[in-house]
Amino acid sequence: MATTKVKKEKKRKVSSGIATVQATFNNTIISITDENGEVLVQGSPPVVGFKGARRSTAFAATKAAADAAEKAIKKYGLREVKVIVKGPGAGRNAAVKGLDSAGLKISMLMDKTPIPHNGCRPRKAPRK
Repeated sequence: MATTKVKKEKKRKVSSGIATVQATFNNTIISITDENGEVLVQGSPPVVGFKGARRSTAFAATKAAADAAEKAIKKYGLREVKVIVKGPGAGRNAAVKGLDSAGLKISMLMDKTPIPHNGCRPRKAPRK
């Protein structure tokens, strides 16, 4: 029987990182990376237990961001983040609030919502 070697993950400490919040109309995804852009933890409302239409709420985004921040603090000793927000969803500000309430110091807040400079034709507006 062949045995396989298991690589043990090195315990590394990261004091500052980047938190990217992708807020769509249906979901909010929070990725916390180190300064080089290597993902440390990810969080989203389904991970915390929100299913269906409740994923898109601001409350779900707050809980997901707080959960991701707590994991990053516990596992990597993260203390400070730069926050980049993308997208038009309801969880934009709520996710930033969740990161702050979990104990992370927010050093910078940037909005990188993709805005077309008359590129592609936009999708048709939903019926009312």
